[in-house]
Amino acid sequence: MFRQVRDEIEHLLDDNEDMAHLYLTRKMIQFQQSELLLGAAASNAIVPVPHHLRRMSSYKSGSLVTSNYADYDDVEDLEMLLEAYFMQLDGTRNKILSVREYIDDTEDYVNIQLDNQRNELIQLQLTLTIASFAITLETLVAGVFGMNIPCTVYNVNGIFGYFVGGTTACCSMMFILMLGYARWKKLLGS
Repeated sequence: MFRQVRDEIEHLLDDNEDMAHLYLTRKMIQFQQSELLLGAAASNAIVPVPHHLRRMSSYKSGSLVTSNYADYDDVEDLEMLLEAYFMQLDGTRNKILSVREYIDDTEDYVNIQLDNQRNELIQLQLTLTIASFAITLETLVAGVFGMNIPCTVYNVNGIFGYFVGGTTACCSMMFILMLGYARWKKLLGS
């Protein structure tokens, strides 16, 4: 949209005839004068020019505006006005581009933060998976020995405490080894 408005203003600045058509006051005065001339021709009377139709205050034109935009080069005021709008439009466009760039940078920063959080969650999930694997092995051994199967190991006094302690130590050692392996492969942060 900015490009279209900018192109139209640039087109107007390049064409003096189009800029001369933008002088609405000249159009109004010319319309009033043509009405007066038509009215005078219709009544065949000489009509004096009313005093509300002033002379144009241009240094190039010293008479009443009677020609059909005879002075197309007298568009400096309008040209300055359009150039001011043109500069303001460029300034607004530059501000919008800088805000868009700032938004893109902020979006990139947010995506980096989200990636970091996602990586931390994946590391936590890996740690919990390793821990659940170690606990599952201990639960499996306890489940096997909790069945009502006759075995000679059940008859040894005090074996239960040693057996549970040994299984827990073995599973804890497995957890530590798997955690160390994950850190060695850099799957977990230090």
